[in-house]
Amino acid sequence: MKIKVSKLTCMSLAVAALSLHSCGSKQQAPQATAPSLAVLTVQNADSELNHNYPATIKGKTDIAIRPQVTGFITKVHVDEGQAVHKGQVLFTIDQVQYQAAVDQAEAAVNSAKTAVATAQLTEGNKRHLLDKNIISEYEWQMAANQLSQAKAQLSQAQAALTNARKNLAYTTVTAPSDGVVGTIPNREGSLASPSSAQPLTTVSDNSDVYAYFSLNEKDILELTDGGTKSLNEAIAAMPPVKLTLANGTKYPLEGKVATVSGVIDNTTGSASVRAIFDNPSGMLRSGNTAQISIPVSVRDAIIIPQKATFELQDLKYVFTLNDSNITVTTPIKILPVNNGKEYVVTEGLKPGDRIVIEGVGTSVRGDMPVNPVDHAAKATGAEERQAQ
Repeated sequence: MKIKVSKLTCMSLAVAALSLHSCGSKQQAPQATAPSLAVLTVQNADSELNHNYPATIKGKTDIAIRPQVTGFITKVHVDEGQAVHKGQVLFTIDQVQYQAAVDQAEAAVNSAKTAVATAQLTEGNKRHLLDKNIISEYEWQMAANQLSQAKAQLSQAQAALTNARKNLAYTTVTAPSDGVVGTIPNREGSLASPSSAQPLTTVSDNSDVYAYFSLNEKDILELTDGGTKSLNEAIAAMPPVKLTLANGTKYPLEGKVATVSGVIDNTTGSASVRAIFDNPSGMLRSGNTAQISIPVSVRDAIIIPQKATFELQDLKYVFTLNDSNITVTTPIKILPVNNGKEYVVTEGLKPGDRIVIEGVGTSVRGDMPVNPVDHAAKATGAEERQAQ
């Protein structure tokens, strides 16, 4: 049986076929282009890192100046922040009563000397009479005892004079060492007393300064290689340390770790460490805060930029590339010490691995195709474009 198909039917079928082809073409969208991102091939390298610790600066000596006698301050001879020398007068305390005590003690000494002279004459005369058997031995002994008593009273008077002169000298308060004057809370007219809780001032010897910081028990064990060498040997072998001041500037002179406390504080789990720095310009003062940097040399380790990492639930990750240039979320472990720009990787990467170092934390995600671009070549291209 033959079926006849009209021309109109053929045209309808052709149009329908074209429509289906057109719809199919619209449904097949072109695939997105993989982004070109900078990629680093990790290799073993060397690096210089720093352990950083908060530190407090103290002068070589910080001597609290306290009066040794009670009296009103009559003169303040220095000002706050002034450099002073050992023996320089700082304060004068009212001397009237102490000068009167000295005068009285001197009079008592003179009186005692006269009494001794009189007793010596009496004792000598009695001895002469005793030798001639004119008086009894008892009478001579009484004169001898009076002489001894007069001499004792003279010694007592001389001791009182010495004490009075010493108290008078204490009214002039001098600097016990070279240094810089601290705060002066009390001025002329204020009552000074040895029992006062607040000192007159503080004299700090800042020719050298001590930077105090703390090391925990783990740090100390690392310092001594797990106890295989003594703490003194470890301190002697430590490299020079550096100081970063509160405003972020680097102190120009290097210091040296001098001591580590022999006792670990149970409350903090740390031991106090003291580093010493020369301070010829007097730039550093007692009470300054700073940051101590102890250099650490890392050899033959995998070092990656910090910007190549991201953190998730306190763990560090990087995006590595597989053979198909697809990103793989890879956990890593790093050293706790870093230089602020790089991390030293201890686990998770090996030489030859490729990691994405661009767009991490923003546009890059796992299982994402990437067109890898060598980071060095990309950086060079960017510099050339800027130069143009």
